Amino acid sequence: MSDKLDRVLDIELNVTVILGRTKMTLKEIFDLTKGSLIELDTLEDQEVEIFVNGRKIGYGQVVIVDRNFGVKITSILGEEELVKTLA
Repeated sequence: MSDKLDRVLDIELNVTVILGRTKMTLKEIFDLTKGSLIELDTLEDQEVEIFVNGRKIGYGQVVIVDRNFGVKITSILGEEELVKTLA
């Protein structure tokens, strides 16, 4: 790799995976306690969205490896789609 590229390869980026979403009233939020269950709109085995620094870059599938959750990347957005996320 070029020296210029080597200089940026160790820059840390925030990676976020959206497992699901839901809407709740303020009362429902205040009623949450330790152990409360929040139901999400994502179905089991549905692809999850992957974001890097707040920009969607692709999709993945949740996996469990040695009792830890992980995400297997199933698709990366194409150049045209990635450019749209920057707008």
